[in-house]
Amino acid sequence: MAGTRFLTLNDVAEVLNISASQTYALVRSGELTAIKIGGRGQWRVERDQLESYIARMYDQTKLFVAEHPFVDSGESSQPAE
Repeated sequence: MAGTRFLTLNDVAEVLNISASQTYALVRSGELTAIKIGGRGQWRVERDQLESYIARMYDQTKLFVAEHPFVDSGESSQPAE
């Protein structure tokens, strides 16, 4: 994948460690910009678009954490993934 400008949805799923169907949902919802090419209409995500999406998710997570500070209740529970 290194040096490749465009990634398949399966490639993107692998990078994000999510399912291909979750990747498709991100594309169809417009959260992740992609193009549809070829006679069979295959989706491709430009590497720069994926990196931009990841950066936005970091920003959104940072905002979420700031708005919802962690409060240690003294219980030892595992965080949700």
